[in-house]
Amino acid sequence: VLNMKSSSDVLSLSSITKRFGDILACDHVDFNVPEGSIVGLLGQNGAGKSTLMNIVIGLYQPDAGSVSVQGNQVKIRSPKHAAELGVSMVHQHFSVIEALSVWESVCLGDKSSYDPDSVKDQIFSLAEKYGLGVDPNSRISELTPGQRQRVEILKCLRRDPKVLILDEPTSVLTDEESVKLFDVVQRVVEDEGRAAVLISHKLDEILYATQQIVIMRDGQVIEKIPTENAEASFLAEAMVGRKVSLRSSASAFGITETDDYQLDEKSVEKDNFASLVLKVENSTCLDDRGRRLEGFNLEASAGEIVGVTGAEGNGQALLADLLSSLDSLSEGSISVDGKIVKTGVPGAMSEAGIAVIPEDRHHSGCALELTVAENLILNRAKQLSNWGIIRKENRD
Repeated sequence: VLNMKSSSDVLSLSSITKRFGDILACDHVDFNVPEGSIVGLLGQNGAGKSTLMNIVIGLYQPDAGSVSVQGNQVKIRSPKHAAELGVSMVHQHFSVIEALSVWESVCLGDKSSYDPDSVKDQIFSLAEKYGLGVDPNSRISELTPGQRQRVEILKCLRRDPKVLILDEPTSVLTDEESVKLFDVVQRVVEDEGRAAVLISHKLDEILYATQQIVIMRDGQVIEKIPTENAEASFLAEAMVGRKVSLRSSASAFGITETDDYQLDEKSVEKDNFASLVLKVENSTCLDDRGRRLEGFNLEASAGEIVGVTGAEGNGQALLADLLSSLDSLSEGSISVDGKIVKTGVPGAMSEAGIAVIPEDRHHSGCALELTVAENLILNRAKQLSNWGIIRKENRD
């Protein structure tokens, strides 16, 4: 294990420990981020990555250990305090408010009075400097996930942070948007003497964007390695604690562009005799946000995975909404097992057997105020209720 601590560390964590009841989320973690570098924090879900960074920005207080920023040991009391110390975080799930405009979201939380025109000029300047084009007057609710991510980053950069923390920043971005994001972060870090932490479980983006890699598993740091010495197979095995086949698990680890792990075309040939399950035929739709599908066709057979790809804004999100019964076709049809399913009718697609996992699960996939059990039964309330009342024993 390589010791990365040095006098140039902008952020230094020593023996950080954090418990949630019986769960030991962070177990005596040491973590350092040198000036001018991007450190990748890699691990599976539940490894302790986000908990560690939430301590850094003051959302959690450690049970033991210390935090130093720019050489000074500090007790970070809140995200506002962290920002004052020069630490900002772009969260995995957006923290912008949909009813506000871009410029209002960016200056939200400012201590002093502000001039709207001045804020807009700052946003234009930052957006042009870092290639984060976004209209300051747009409503957050009108923006795509990729554009909302840009707003989050602009909000952080406006505070002139010394340390920028990115928590799973590409979970709702296309590959092209992800590359642009990392190029921006690298330019910010290298040209302006800042430091960054990239939290991820995707090997390709960690290998692309970072100079050093720290791997966590079960709340502990189990490896520290310079990125130039790292290989995908080693990182994957360190993450899960056992040997893995990247040929069969490449997509799970985010490996998308390597000749070593190409699948045999014969192994994924379509079975010509497989039954047709889903058919979208000559479908046209124009929704109230200007999104369009025109003469769209799609077929998916039993035992088959069909990929739909394209640059953001070319109809993928609208297709998902159609298959969620949120929009209606003006022309064409959607059928499941040969039976036409009415579009735009609440519950019709679900009852036909179509399940949709949305691109932003916090925005449209879960009711965050409800328990896990309550979320799971939302679409089965009738089956689990007696005279309109859901009893706990049925819910469990």
